[in-house]
Amino acid sequence: QVQLVESGGGLVQVGGSLRLSCESSGRTLSLDAMGWFRQAPGKEREFVAAITASGGSTYYADSVKGRFTISRDNSKNTVYLQMNSLKPEDTGVYYCASASSTRTIRAGTANSWGQGTQVTVSS
Repeated sequence: QVQLVESGGGLVQVGGSLRLSCESSGRTLSLDAMGWFRQAPGKEREFVAAITASGGSTYYADSVKGRFTISRDNSKNTVYLQMNSLKPEDTGVYYCASASSTRTIRAGTANSWGQGTQVTVSS
């Protein structure tokens, strides 16, 4: 099982940007589909974005399309989530996840999860 560690969260004003990173300690991520989820206070965890192992295909929740970009650097064993034009409703704990396919991630399941990083968008 891979250990995932997120970083890059913080407090940002409406309209600002953040870039989240997810690194693995242990085995390589290059064969895994990767994804980002988020959970707002009092709400269920929701899918945000996913990327195939090669990075050739990406998927996004409708709520973040055009504002967020998922990418990966397999040489660094790292996945990123660039978040632009942030809104208060983007506030939550963001989790990185790995799975065998993006279909699995988009279904809301994963093999491994990170501990999460807090993103707070203030108005």
